[in-house]
Amino acid sequence: MALFPNFKGPQRTVVQTTSVVVIMGALAWASVPFYDWFCRVTGFGGATNVAETGSDVVLDQTIKVRFDASLERDMPWMFQPEIREMEIRIGETGLAFYEAHNPLDVPVAGQAAYNVTPYEAGAFFDKIECFCFTEQVLQPGETVMMPVSFFVDPAIVDDREGQYVHTITLSYTFYQIDLPETEIQAALAAETLTTAPQDAIETN
Repeated sequence: MALFPNFKGPQRTVVQTTSVVVIMGALAWASVPFYDWFCRVTGFGGATNVAETGSDVVLDQTIKVRFDASLERDMPWMFQPEIREMEIRIGETGLAFYEAHNPLDVPVAGQAAYNVTPYEAGAFFDKIECFCFTEQVLQPGETVMMPVSFFVDPAIVDDREGQYVHTITLSYTFYQIDLPETEIQAALAAETLTTAPQDAIETN
C-alpha cells in the first residue's frame, strides 16, 4: 500500500521529504526527558559513560573541559556552572560544581539531562559522581552547589577521531519533574503543623 496514494512521481517525493523534515523537527523539539533517554540508550548526541573509580592512567597531555547550563522552558530555577572552563590532564579526576537556586515559595523538583560535544568525545568522558544521576529537590529559596566528578579516558589519544579533540563541552539542561512522594508528604505534614494551632484557637 502506497504511503501517499494520491501523489505520484515528483510530487510524492516532495511530500515524503517534507514529512521526514517535519518528523525530525518534531523529535528535535521533543521534551528533554525523551531526548535524554534516547541519547543514553543509543549513545547519540554525546552521551557519556559512568565509572565507579577514577582512571589508573594519567597522561601528561592536557585537555580543556568547558561547562554549560540551560533550563527547559517552564523550569523556574536559576542554574549555572561555578566556573566556565578548566584544564586537566587526560585521565586525571576533575571536580566541578553547578549552582542551582529555587526562587519560588514552593519546593521544585528537577532532573538534569546531559551530553558532551564534540559527540565523538562522549565515549571517552567518564563520570564518577554526578548530581544528574538522581532527581534534585530544592526547597523554597534554597541555593545548592551540585558536584560532578569525572575524567577523560586516556584511550581518547589513540582514537581515530578522538585524538583531535582538544576541548570538550559538558552541557546540562534541567527540566522540572513531579515532586517525590516523600517531599509531598513532608510538605503536607509541615502545612498541617502550621495550621493546626490556628485551627485549635478558632475552635476554642
